[in-house]
Amino acid sequence: MTAAPYTSVAEDTTIAAIATPPGPGGIGIIRISGSQALPILEQLFSPAHSSSQLISHKLHYGWIKNPQSQAIIDEVLAVFMAAPRTYTREDIVEIHCHGSYLVLEEILDQIVKLGASLARPGEFTKRAFLNGRIDLTQAEAVIELLQAQTKESLGLAMTNLQGRLNEVVGEIRQSLLSLRAIIEVAIDFPEDDVEIINVGNMTSQLQIEIIGPLEDLISSADHGKIYREGISAVILGRPNVGKSSLLNALLKEDRAIVTAIPGTTRDTIEEVLNIRGMPVRIVDTAGIRDHAEQVEEIGIERARQKLSSADLVLFLIDASDGITEHDRNLYQYISDKPILLVVNKIDVGNLEPEQCFSEFGDTPCVAVSATQHEGIAELEKQIFTMVTKGEKWDPGHSCVPNLRQRSALKRALESSILVTTALKSNMSADLLAIDLQSALDHLGDIIGETTTEDVLDMIFDQFCIGK
Repeated sequence: MTAAPYTSVAEDTTIAAIATPPGPGGIGIIRISGSQALPILEQLFSPAHSSSQLISHKLHYGWIKNPQSQAIIDEVLAVFMAAPRTYTREDIVEIHCHGSYLVLEEILDQIVKLGASLARPGEFTKRAFLNGRIDLTQAEAVIELLQAQTKESLGLAMTNLQGRLNEVVGEIRQSLLSLRAIIEVAIDFPEDDVEIINVGNMTSQLQIEIIGPLEDLISSADHGKIYREGISAVILGRPNVGKSSLLNALLKEDRAIVTAIPGTTRDTIEEVLNIRGMPVRIVDTAGIRDHAEQVEEIGIERARQKLSSADLVLFLIDASDGITEHDRNLYQYISDKPILLVVNKIDVGNLEPEQCFSEFGDTPCVAVSATQHEGIAELEKQIFTMVTKGEKWDPGHSCVPNLRQRSALKRALESSILVTTALKSNMSADLLAIDLQSALDHLGDIIGETTTEDVLDMIFDQFCIGK
C-alpha cells in the first residue's frame, strides 16, 4: 500500500543505482529513491502470492520480470520503504537479487527504462542531508565509515555518524549566539553599550565556552588524521640490505620476492598494515645505487618519487656489512625526512648501536632480523611512537574533525580571538557583531548551514555510487 506523499527538498527525480560492490557475490542490492520508486517496483515485481500487497518496511519474496516480455530476470526479495522513515526521507525501494553483475545490470536497465535516472556518486546520502535527516558532519562520517581501515578509524567515523561532532559544534555556536544577542542589544541602545557589554564576563565566556573548545577540536583533528588517513612509511636502503624481507616480516606474509641477488626489487610494492590502530602504508622500494640496469633504474626513480611524499623513512643498514660510504650518502639524501634507522641482519652481524649513534647522531635506532622476525614488535612500537610523538590519545571516545572541518574551525577560532581583542580594545558593538557572525558562519559551514553548493558537490563526489 502507498503511504501519504512526503515532499522532498531534493530535486524531484527518482534515482537508482547498484549498491553493492562489483564482482560476483551471494547477494546484490539495487536501490531506488524518489516519488516513482514504488510505481517502478510494481511494474517489475511479481510477488510469489499474487494477492499480497507491498507493505512498507516488509520484505516480499517474488520475481523481477521484464515488463514487456514477462520473462523472469531473477528470483528476489523486494522491500518498499515509505517516506519519511527512510535513509533519504523519500520513498525507497531495495531489490535484493543474486550477486551476478549481469543480473544486477539487467534489473537496473529495466528500472532506468521505466523512468529512473542513474544516481551520481553519493546522491542518496546527499538527499538525506538536503532533506534534513542528517547534518553535513554525519554525511561526511558516512564516507569515513566506508573508507575506514582499522577499528580505531571505524570508531572515529561512528562517533561522528552518531552526531557527536554536531553536538559539540552546536554547543559552541549556542555560546556565540548568546554573545551576539548581547551585542545586538548594545547596537540597538548605543547610549547604554558600556553597561550592556561586560568586558570581563564576555571575555571569560569566549575563552571557556568558545576558544578553549575550538582549540581542543583542532588538536583532536591533528591526532585523528593519523587514525583516519594513516601515514606513508618508505623502506629505503642500498640493494640487498633486506628491504623486501622487512616488508614480509611486517606483513607476516611473503609479499615481496627475496633473493641474495642485488636489485631484485624493480618497482615499488605497497601494502597497508595496522600498527596499534594506525593505518600505515608501507612501501618497499628498489635499492638506490649507481650503474643500475634500465629496468632497475625505473624502479629507483619511482623510489625517489615515493620518498618525496613519505611521512617516515625506515632506513635499513646491513649489520653484517657495517656502515658503508653508500649508507652515509643515502642518509644525507634523506636527511630532511623523519628517519627511523633499522639495523637489519643482527643474526649474522655485530654492528653495535653505538656505531650508529656516532654516525647518525640522535636518529632513533631499532635492531632487527627480518628473516628471523626478531625485533619486529619493537620496530612497530618505535614507528607508532615517532608518528604520535609519544602523546597518549584515545580515538575511541573522541569526535574528530576532518581536514575540511579543521580548516573551518581554525577560521572560527581566528574570528573568536578577534572578538576578544576587540572587547579589550573597547571597539564598537558593530565591529564585535561582524567578527561574531564570521565565527558563526564558519561553524555553520561545518554542519552544512552555510556551505556552498560547490563544496557540497566536492564532498559527495567522494562517495561511491549507490550510497
